[in-house]
Amino acid sequence: MLKLVVLVVVVLLTIVLVYVATRPDTLHVERAIDIKASPEKIFGLINDFRQWNDWTPYNKDPAMKKTYSGSASGKGAMYAWEGNKEVGQGEISITGSTPSSEVALELHMIKPFEGRNSVVFSLSRAGDSTRVTWSLDGKQNFISRLMGLIFNMDKMIGGDFEVGLARLKTVAER
Repeated sequence: MLKLVVLVVVVLLTIVLVYVATRPDTLHVERAIDIKASPEKIFGLINDFRQWNDWTPYNKDPAMKKTYSGSASGKGAMYAWEGNKEVGQGEISITGSTPSSEVALELHMIKPFEGRNSVVFSLSRAGDSTRVTWSLDGKQNFISRLMGLIFNMDKMIGGDFEVGLARLKTVAER
């Protein structure tokens, strides 16, 4: 009986591992919102990390240590943080900045899990509003794909993006 149980466990584990190995090794998360403000105003709130304090959904630790370096804003601006287990440790830098239309960033998570992702904020006119799209793209290693069986990364990260975009809307429409 014990041999049968062990055999069933091994077979099920093998099936799960093979399934995980066949899952896509890329991650894409995207959310958008229309904001009744000019692209220029919104761009300024995104292109300067110090402005993020007013709208980012990731200020979940009041004791978080923040460090700004590089350019004050735009390409070359860098922001690093270290906080509790909710925010972890990481750094983000602006790698491209096209006034009033796009800010491209490179995100390097250090803790709780190592990872590198590309983040883009795109802005485009939508009538009397500006459509702001926040996207993240990255590679997923085997462990990330395995965790994806339990945690819906699109829902988790996308939920944060929705909160951040709603806050950005509030700040920009003031």
